[in-house]
Amino acid sequence: MIDTPPPSGPALRKSLGLLDGVAIAASSTAATTSIGIGLGVTAGVVGLHLPAIMLLAFLPILGIAGAYSRLNKVEPNAGNGYVWVGRSLTPWLGFLVGWVNIVATIAFLAYTTAVTGSAMIQLAGEAGLHRLAGLALDPGSTAQTTAVGIVVLVAVTLTAVTGVRTAARLQTGLLIFEYVVLLGFCGYGIVTGPHSFSLSWFDPFAIPSASALAQGLLLSVFCYWGFEAAFTVNEEVRDPRDASRAGLITLVTMLGLFLLGSIAFQRVLSEGELAGHGAQGLAYFGDRLASQPLAALPLVALMFSAVASLQAGVIPTARGMFAMSRDRTLGPVWSKVSARYGTPALGTLLIGALATAVAALALVIPRLADMIMATVNAVGIVVALSYALTALAAAVRFRSLLRENWRQGIRAVVLPTLSALALLGLGGYLAWSFYTSTDHLEVSADNGWFLLLTPAVMIASGFVAAAWAKWVRKSPYFKSGEGTDADAPQLLATSS
Repeated sequence: MIDTPPPSGPALRKSLGLLDGVAIAASSTAATTSIGIGLGVTAGVVGLHLPAIMLLAFLPILGIAGAYSRLNKVEPNAGNGYVWVGRSLTPWLGFLVGWVNIVATIAFLAYTTAVTGSAMIQLAGEAGLHRLAGLALDPGSTAQTTAVGIVVLVAVTLTAVTGVRTAARLQTGLLIFEYVVLLGFCGYGIVTGPHSFSLSWFDPFAIPSASALAQGLLLSVFCYWGFEAAFTVNEEVRDPRDASRAGLITLVTMLGLFLLGSIAFQRVLSEGELAGHGAQGLAYFGDRLASQPLAALPLVALMFSAVASLQAGVIPTARGMFAMSRDRTLGPVWSKVSARYGTPALGTLLIGALATAVAALALVIPRLADMIMATVNAVGIVVALSYALTALAAAVRFRSLLRENWRQGIRAVVLPTLSALALLGLGGYLAWSFYTSTDHLEVSADNGWFLLLTPAVMIASGFVAAAWAKWVRKSPYFKSGEGTDADAPQLLATSS
């Protein structure tokens, strides 16, 4: 086992219930943002087969969710995949899971910052404000949308510092408004849309090519990404089982919303309209169904969704880094718990600052639509890797069930393994297709080498950071992969 026991960890305040976990996970998944923007991006790849690709992507994600739920029952820990993979596979891969989740979420925050700014500029346009201080407002400009979005990011980061309970309450209110608007407009679109319903929309074999299928699946995985945010606050829920329930409830809810949105969009919009409006897709959808001011409601819902997902992105990232810090795989600053709020306040502020810096770096891609495509592809690959490794960890840990109870063994071992292999195969195939699609590198969303370089850097930097944690920080985590006990009372921040 371990030569030196891991350091005692900080104690987070246990204040959350089931509904709070659902609010955090649902906000992190951001159904309205995924429908308003992700559907158009995905339609540009798979055409009029959005319901098929959403259903197909749900199958491996369901296996992943089962793995998370089972692992959470035996070892609730804010580090979740980082701890589970480190213990069951190897600490190097465990650290990699924690690391790529951090960098992917920071990239996501940068992307969502621009989406939030775009929604606000679009709303300003709907209200008649098209110029400000002599500057023409453009919701497709990365510079303008990022500048506006950073203001919002700062505000939600400060809210997250005051406590996850406060954040959950805010997100619950935003979610209720989003879902009422989303259900109303999508339901109306399904009933009144001018384009005939077709069963071919559900046929994955009609997708144009294998590469389109692979990319479409990873884009859909990105849409589902975030349900596991419920597991990052499993040390702050009163009953750890509520984290598992919240994750599964969120995932099934997302499936229903994505199918509803896919069918509604394809009933109302043509394939060209779906693929051609990018970040303005939901606003265009609303304009086709209603006149102002009602037509602005989907845009308001998109803005609320983006704001909520910004906050929901800050919270789990700070918790993941908190768990890694108390194991000394990251510096002690990330595990300093605020005596006033009972949260990793300083780490939360630093996450917001890092996301702001990355959002500024994204300005090298001037068009918002191109920046969204590049970010989603990169994040999709690393998220697939993280999910796959966590599912394999569950299969290894519970492999004895295959001998003891074959039915439970299938659920605990076989299904997670199949899900992991599917995601690894998809990620590998897509990476290869990016590599072979061009012979030069340029900063462009349609350059395969650029699309491959971003996730490659995310993964490679994880191994560099792991080496530093092992040989410089001399973290005890690398002796067994075991994480610090979530209930350990002593504060690492004060003992370091």
